[in-house]
Amino acid sequence: MPEHVSVYQLLGMTFLVLVTVAWGIGLAVMLRRGRTDAARRRALTLPALPHQRQVGPHRESVELTPAEQDEFAGLVRRLSTGP
Repeated sequence: MPEHVSVYQLLGMTFLVLVTVAWGIGLAVMLRRGRTDAARRRALTLPALPHQRQVGPHRESVELTPAEQDEFAGLVRRLSTGP
C-alpha cells in the first residue's frame, strides 16, 4: 500500500471500480436482452403482416375529346405565361 494514500481512499477507489464494472456488465446484459426481445417480437409479428406490393397502383387515364384537349392546351398556355 502506498504511504501517501489512506485506507479510505483505497476503499473508495475500489468501490468505484467495482460499481463501474457492475454497471458495465448490467448495461451489456440489458442491451443484449433488448436485442433478443426485439428479434423475438419481430419474428412473431412479421409473418402476420400481408406482403407488400413492390409497385405502385395502376395508373388511370381518361381519353379527352378534341374540345377538352383544346381547353387543356389553352389552360397550360395561360398558366405558363403568368398573370
